[in-house]
Parts: sequence; C-alpha cells; structure tokens
Amino acid sequence: MNRRIFLLAILLAFAAPALAQEKSIIVASTTSTQDSGLFDHILPLFKAKTGIGVKVISQGTGQALDTGRRGDADVVFVHARPQEEKFVADGFGVKRFAVMYNDFILVGPNSDPAGVKGGKDIVAALTAIRNKAAPFVSRGDKSGTHAAELALWRAAAIDIAGADKGPWYREIGQGMGAALNTASAMNGYVLADRGTWLSFKNRGELDIAVQGDKRLFNQYGVMLVSPDKHAHVKKELGQAFIDWLVSSEGQKAIAEHKINGQQLFFPNADVPGA
Repeated sequence: MNRRIFLLAILLAFAAPALAQEKSIIVASTTSTQDSGLFDHILPLFKAKTGIGVKVISQGTGQALDTGRRGDADVVFVHARPQEEKFVADGFGVKRFAVMYNDFILVGPNSDPAGVKGGKDIVAALTAIRNKAAPFVSRGDKSGTHAAELALWRAAAIDIAGADKGPWYREIGQGMGAALNTASAMNGYVLADRGTWLSFKNRGELDIAVQGDKRLFNQYGVMLVSPDKHAHVKKELGQAFIDWLVSSEGQKAIAEHKINGQQLFFPNADVPGA
C-alpha cells in the first residue's frame, strides 16, 4: 500500500506541473504595454481571478502580428488598427476588440534645437525638425509607434524614406525604451507613447515637446489568434483573457494603473467603433 501511495505521489508530482502549464497562454504584445508596467499590474489580477497564467512576448506591433500569423501566440494585443483589421480580415484573428487608448507625444531635448517645445501641432513640429536637421530617433521596427510616426511624416508631406532622409534621422530597429534611451544619449527628438514615457527613468535632458494634437491618439486592440489557422491555439483560455480585459473588472484594472498619480491608459472597450 505504501509503495502504491509512493508511486501515486511521484505521478502527481510530474502531472501537476504539466496541468499547471496547460492553464496558461502566450500573448504577443507591444513593447509599450510591457515597458509601461501595465502587464505587471494587470496579469496578477487576471491570474488570481481565473487561474490562467500569461506569458508575454514583447515586440513591436508588426512583429507581434507576425507571431500571431505563425501561430506562436494565442492572443495578440497591439496598437495599429489598420493592421489589426487586416489580420482579422485575412483569417489570422477571430475578432478585434477595442481595449484602451492613450496618446503619443513628441519628446525632445530641453535645448529644443527645432524650436517646437510647447506646441500642439505635430505636423508643424516634424516640419521644423526636418528643416533644421535636428536629431530624430525612429524605432524603425514596424511597430505601432513606428507606423504612427511614418503616417505623421506623410501628413507633413515629408518623404522620410527617400529624398528628405538625412543623417539627422536615425532608425534603430528597437523598442520604445531603447528609442528613448538613444534619444536621451544624443539629445534627439523621438515619438513615444505616453505610457512608456511616464515609466521611463533615464530621461536626461529630455522632456515633452509636443502633445495634445488629435493626430496623436493611440488606440489598442486585442484579438484571439484563429484556431482555424492553428489548431493548437488555446481558444477558451485566450478568449477568457480577452473577455476579462473588456469586462468592467479588467477595464477598472487598466484605469487603476498609474505612475506618480498619472493614469497611463484609458479603457474604452464599451465605445462603439473604437
């Protein structure tokens, strides 16, 4: 009898980690949700509620969507709506849910070589940066922030990939934290999401130069990776995470994430068309 109990204990010891591992999901998400500390705040609350663990793959939006396309994640949580909608339309995602928003800001050195600090017109600011060849750091990583930056250069009628590109424009191919660090080191301008900026420590001479333009709005959406494309996707667990994010409890958790009293993200799952 004792031997049977011993063998059963051994089996349970091996089975328990496997069972625990099954109740977990992989979420491919942006560097901004990770670097801002949002996941550190909300994931323990989600696990306490559901028992589901979440492993986050932190990437730019383009890379996160590619991770979803390959079936290497169960859920994609990003911020580039046109790309999100294409992801669903192409059959890689089941449905897009709006979750929250914040805004982009133009960060720059206190010396303000482009003379844009305190303005609210992002197009005018980018035009001044280009005209004065002031240092500008681009993530250059196909992220949601990078996509937003490129759209703003287009709005300013600046061909940043062609004739208007110069040594003043530096693409680093890295995330938001690295871009802010680079801008701090070279006293350059950079487009950042407010959440990462508020949590960023190595500011050096950097400060907010331009904010408040409606073109700097930054919406986040979440999608379950299609189990029709990838049968191994944990459909029920992944959808449970999405349902929690857009529930009153999840939305409250997002709103409560603050740094020095400042709210980083604003829940809007209940706003039609968000």
